[in-house]
Amino acid sequence: MKVRLAEIAERAGVSIATVSRVLNDKPGVHERTRRAVLTAVDVLGYDRPANLRPQLSGLVGLIVPELENPIFPRFAQLLETSLAHSGYTPLLCTQSPGGIHEDDYVETLLARGVSGIVFVSGMHANTQTEPGRYQRLVGLGMPLVLVNGFMDDVDAPFVSADEALASDLAVAHLAHMGHTRIGLATGQPRYQPVIRRVAGFHAAMRAHVDADLTDEALDDLVETTYYTIEGGALAAQALLDRGVTALVCGSDLMALGAIQAARQRGLAVPRDISVVGSDDSLLVAFTDPPLTTVRQPVAAMAQATCRVLLEQVAGRQLPAKEQMFVPELVVRGSTARVPG
Repeated sequence: MKVRLAEIAERAGVSIATVSRVLNDKPGVHERTRRAVLTAVDVLGYDRPANLRPQLSGLVGLIVPELENPIFPRFAQLLETSLAHSGYTPLLCTQSPGGIHEDDYVETLLARGVSGIVFVSGMHANTQTEPGRYQRLVGLGMPLVLVNGFMDDVDAPFVSADEALASDLAVAHLAHMGHTRIGLATGQPRYQPVIRRVAGFHAAMRAHVDADLTDEALDDLVETTYYTIEGGALAAQALLDRGVTALVCGSDLMALGAIQAARQRGLAVPRDISVVGSDDSLLVAFTDPPLTTVRQPVAAMAQATCRVLLEQVAGRQLPAKEQMFVPELVVRGSTARVPG
């Protein structure tokens, strides 16, 4: 036990006596110090004493897309951690093509008596979706938060990344390095985040490359497909045929597919073609080359989502508005000055 206390104390930057006081739930320890010690206990893999564990008070449903895209497991993990610290048990529901439908998950969660539901990139992001399914939940008094997508007719809080700004950051970076033939590979056009990203791409190309570019010319530089490696490769092949020297991709997986397609043509990244991803997934800093990407602020978005949901659970009526979070350009080794 002494070794364990010393290890925790070293990690937290406090004395062994302070660790002992925290673990024995004694008074006289500053709250910030107490949190540092408990965080050290968690990080080192030790079990907290039972009386210091979060007291679970309800269930919360998390409905997320398939977990093949690394950004969704990361978002789910951050949400789960934040909810657990607030005393709630998350129930994770994952969607995949041909799998359980979102509506069926909702009915199961309602039957379980959940305290609230979080939808991440769900059907609310699809412009062809009728808002009635969410209006019904609002009418039932079910606290909910909808992430990455917005519906005017749904009286609920929304949390989104600024997709238009993400396009602007990527295009401005590439234009600064002399690129004028910049292509955009993104998701299917029925989704609102894609609509925003494409609109942002158009605006950014006019702002940073050529103010006189027509809609037709810009549409020729956009390929809409799937947020997968295969989708990125297909989009890159089409855009490379149109003479682009740089590619902005709607996800890091698409960017990896684009790099693969370029190499199959004997092109080197970034010598012959520059590639920008989106999300800043966990391992893209270690790819070959390390991927330049636009980081989605998932930690801030997850914290806001949890806070907004729990405010509703506590009975506070929140306005139906969208909180927009600012992405960040992370420059690595997959972009360079225009060839020649």
